[in-house]
Amino acid sequence: MDVPIFDVAATATGAGLTIAVSAGGRSRTYAVPRASQQDLVAFFAALADDFGTRLPHGSAASKYPAPDPRWRPLLTEDAHPHILAGYGDPAVLKTDDGYWLVATSNDAPDAFPLFHSHDLGQWQARGFVFPAGEAPRWAATGRDVADFWAPEMVRVGDEYWLCFTARQASGALAIGLARSERPEGPWSDNGEPLIVGETLDFAGLGLVQAYSPPRSGVIDSHIFVDADGAAHLLWKEDRNGIWPRPLATLLKRDPALISALFESAADRRTAAFAAALVGWANTQPPMVRFFLMQPLIEAVLADFARIRAALGRIAPAIAKALTTAVRIQRLAVDGRALVGESRILLTNDREWEGHLIEGPFVTRNDGRYYLFYAGNDFSTASYGIGVAAADALLGPYIKQDEPLLRSTRAWLAPGHASVAPGLDGGPQLFFHAFRPGTGGYNAFRALLTVGLRFADGQVSLVAPDSPPLRRRPE
Repeated sequence: MDVPIFDVAATATGAGLTIAVSAGGRSRTYAVPRASQQDLVAFFAALADDFGTRLPHGSAASKYPAPDPRWRPLLTEDAHPHILAGYGDPAVLKTDDGYWLVATSNDAPDAFPLFHSHDLGQWQARGFVFPAGEAPRWAATGRDVADFWAPEMVRVGDEYWLCFTARQASGALAIGLARSERPEGPWSDNGEPLIVGETLDFAGLGLVQAYSPPRSGVIDSHIFVDADGAAHLLWKEDRNGIWPRPLATLLKRDPALISALFESAADRRTAAFAAALVGWANTQPPMVRFFLMQPLIEAVLADFARIRAALGRIAPAIAKALTTAVRIQRLAVDGRALVGESRILLTNDREWEGHLIEGPFVTRNDGRYYLFYAGNDFSTASYGIGVAAADALLGPYIKQDEPLLRSTRAWLAPGHASVAPGLDGGPQLFFHAFRPGTGGYNAFRALLTVGLRFADGQVSLVAPDSPPLRRRPE
């Protein structure tokens, strides 16, 4: 099966891109209005029509199960003019004064919206953890530059601690910690990241300076305070954002590997296009680099186990980066450092999880520890929520074989959950999801909830409470 040779010339044109593509005697030029994930998905769909590459992951709701009546939407529109993309990675904390919600803000000028509710029905905006101009000094700011992800609030002693992800000036993602006497703030950052990622070794691939050193990010932090009062930090090694461009670089240097790794004609063309594009992609901002490699990621995921095994023989460093881990380490009493050694709790070892797991959250019930996590690609309908159980905080954790929550015809890509007591005191899961036909970075994500039942190391879903949620006037 012949693999076409692509010639790709891409240039930035204002906020968008112009991409000229030639292969097999055919040439096309595409105008991409903005370098957003949504506009690039539209470009890749047109590229598939013209050159036979892989179609982007579809989000047609008709192929998913019927809506689950136990899922209850709580916030389904932006409730503050400075919130630009909803309530991704929602963390809900129950206090004596009601419920507090904090969520991802991506590159919005005001980082991490705060909401308060007495009844889970009516929510009042209470400002932002880091209003515009008050972000930590070590964090990059600005539209299309900043990334403020996955904040989470917890009570530790007499303080509230908030762990979060932010992008450093270098482009690498790091985890920080801020503290306050009250959930509404003001919040004071530690002054430097709590933890940064490791430098990965892709020797021999000739990576350009814009991608050197290739550092894995650390994201999706979670603080769990055990019964003895000791606080532990969980986080995800963000290697899934690292391997696509080293793989594309390898395929550019050795095109014969394309046929060895990919079996379908569409995926071979997709890999050849990524190889032709990767040099220019390396010069782009971090999230744009990710968007440009998305079709290659989906081609690998379509035959993940076989391709990962093949890469283990051909390029072990890339194969290693296809495994993501959730780690845990004890926090110092003052929350300004980690102590001891970190330990891996989970990795992506189920087919539905694809090349990653992320968004950890631990809760304790009847003497057991339950670790909720998200798996697969957040921007596609393959994303879902899984759970694992253990008799000790450090494991070993045993996963439930199938995801606890998957996409339905009403809501796609449920992910990144937190757990808090509901109105009746029973445990509830709070999570985000996209509306059908939407998805991707900076697309709106709604806040939803569902009840939980724990029994014999297994978790099942129930209606959040009965009768339906009470609503009080504003």
